[in-house]
Amino acid sequence: MSLIAGLLGPLSTVIDRVLPDRAARDRAKLELLKLEGTQAAQSIEAQLSAIVAEAQSPDPWTSRARPGFLYVMYALLLWALPMGLIAAVRPEAAQDIAAGMRAYLDGIPESLYALFGTGYLGYTAARQWGKIKGVDK
Repeated sequence: MSLIAGLLGPLSTVIDRVLPDRAARDRAKLELLKLEGTQAAQSIEAQLSAIVAEAQSPDPWTSRARPGFLYVMYALLLWALPMGLIAAVRPEAAQDIAAGMRAYLDGIPESLYALFGTGYLGYTAARQWGKIKGVDK
């Protein structure tokens, strides 16, 4: 949470008590909200610029790391298709495979799943940002 976001509630209360004119209070609160929005926008822009810089890096390990991780996750998710076919032919074998995969996937730390979600969202946001800026096609 940003400093401004943390102070927004208390500052609004102070503004309510200090400024007797309702219009002046509303203007002061609007300026406070604008300040928060500006700081938040600057923070998001800084994060996106770092992601775009990584994606445009000439180093193949840096520029391909995020998409490579996504491809691994896609492969894990697409494994459901052959599992469906196995289940149609031999349901007990499919149950054994699913139990083994469930045990394997339960062993993966929750933070890795969070990393996947963050990487996925960051990658798609960076691609969109690049398209808007005209540097990606």
